Amino acid sequence: MQVLDEGVARVSLGCVGMRALVYDRFTGPMQVKSVPDPAPPSDGVVLRVKASGVCRSDWHAWQGHIPYVRLPNVPGHEMAGVVEEVGPAVTQWKKGDRVTTPFNLGCGHCPECRAGNEQVCDAPSMPGFLSWGSFAELVAIPHADTNLVRLPEKLDFTTAAALGCRVATSFRALVAQAQLRPGEWIAVHGCGGVGLAAIMIANAGGALAVGVDINAEALALAKKLGAVYVLNSRAEPDLIKRIRELTRGGAHVAVDALGSPETCKNSLLSLRKGGRHVQIGIPHAPPAAEAVPMLVDAVIAYELRFIGSLGMQAHAYPAMLDMMDMGRLPVERLIHEKVSLDRAGDVLTRMTEFRGLGVTVIDHF
Repeated sequence: MQVLDEGVARVSLGCVGMRALVYDRFTGPMQVKSVPDPAPPSDGVVLRVKASGVCRSDWHAWQGHIPYVRLPNVPGHEMAGVVEEVGPAVTQWKKGDRVTTPFNLGCGHCPECRAGNEQVCDAPSMPGFLSWGSFAELVAIPHADTNLVRLPEKLDFTTAAALGCRVATSFRALVAQAQLRPGEWIAVHGCGGVGLAAIMIANAGGALAVGVDINAEALALAKKLGAVYVLNSRAEPDLIKRIRELTRGGAHVAVDALGSPETCKNSLLSLRKGGRHVQIGIPHAPPAAEAVPMLVDAVIAYELRFIGSLGMQAHAYPAMLDMMDMGRLPVERLIHEKVSLDRAGDVLTRMTEFRGLGVTVIDHF
């Protein structure tokens, strides 16, 4: 039986039943096996997972890059499904409701949550990191009235699962944090799922995007999603000079969508004076955090703004969902591959090679 904070992933004492992908050590083998069903927290629900995105953050957790992940672990934080069980303190949800949820869940009571900033809750819950996640048939979600998002009937579960981390994170990063405006240039460094989502969102908002990556297929997809220019950073003799030429002096906004020393540095240096750098990508090795101090002179001389961005609150989803409903955010075009739960471990393992394209979603369990 697994016991986690606040009963978030308490399991019932009944028979072992649900299938889940589990790993017992970092970088170790992943195995689909039967584990006990979760029980709903008093203010939470149990969700029957219909689809779950496979994200690089899951890979970071498996690699041991995220210090608060405890073993054994079930990954998965991008989910969509149907409410299966409801705790007694839940007031807004019932069995059968179609929902999704942010990956960083608010408690609903701390000062940040009361101010509407659940994405930086003082006592967060994070399926796949702090509790068992959605690479499973069932997952427990705490504080349901704060964290669940109702899905429009015409939005399928696979597309909804693709929202959970990458699209929602990029949406808030560009709209709320960077305050990207129509006509501005944005340079997106790293065209994985979150970077491609940023390009699509920028294009929908009337901004002009430059996509940067080393993968020709990813760059081709970035172009299809609305990038004005795409650049292979390994093929450019002077990447920063080229971006400055294309954007007539540098980008107004630049995004590190990967989290490496190279992408962080290139993002900052590709900005014009007064530009805004947005850090979305998670540094996957200690040297990544050391790239910024070396650029302090550039930050000062150009009066650059360095902005962090972490997910998006459940109450902020309607604006994104409205844009999807109007056809301005064709999120389904990000989905490159649909796999079974049994293949999810192979997908995570392949991420070590940094050769993935778009978004992979588990759509059957």
